[in-house]
Formats: sequence, structure tokens, C-alpha cells
Amino acid sequence: MPTQSEVFDILKNVYDPEIGINVVDLGLVYGVDVDGDEVNVTMTLTAPMCPMHDAIARTAEMAVETLDGVKAAHVDMVWEPPWTPELLTDEGRRLLGF
Repeated sequence: MPTQSEVFDILKNVYDPEIGINVVDLGLVYGVDVDGDEVNVTMTLTAPMCPMHDAIARTAEMAVETLDGVKAAHVDMVWEPPWTPELLTDEGRRLLGF
């Protein structure tokens, strides 16, 4: 069974294709719940009408499913609270030049 930290680490391999920064450093991942061999990820996108919605969610699920002990991963895409630049990590700010 992976830890939350391991899930966050693997999600750093999932990038927003329009911005080119991973979903963790963009502050898009709101939470990770590890329940036995299943992992539920709560996340958002920078814009609700993002055309890459399904692709980013599926890429996140596939990344998490590569972790040892994970049978299934599920992404719950939420829009509340809305994403704002304040959610960027320090690394995300650096990568965007803030």
C-alpha cells in the first residue's frame, strides 16, 4: 500500500500540457486518500472548461496505478474551491517565473 507522499511524488510526473508544469506544483491536487489497494485523488484544473480534462485525469490515474500495491486509482475532478495562483508550490512559482 503506497503512502500519500508516494502518490504525490508519482503525480509530479503528470503535466498540464498547456502550461508544462506538473499537477502537484501547479497546486491542482487537493487531496489523496489511500484506501487499501485503491487510491482516490481529488484535484482540479486551472480552468473548468479545460479541453484536456479527461486526458489529465486519466493520465493521473494511470500514473498512480503504477505504484506497487495499487489495484485502482480514481480521480475526482472538483471545481470548488476554484484554483488560484496562490495554490502554486514554491517550485511551481519558480518554474512560472513568479
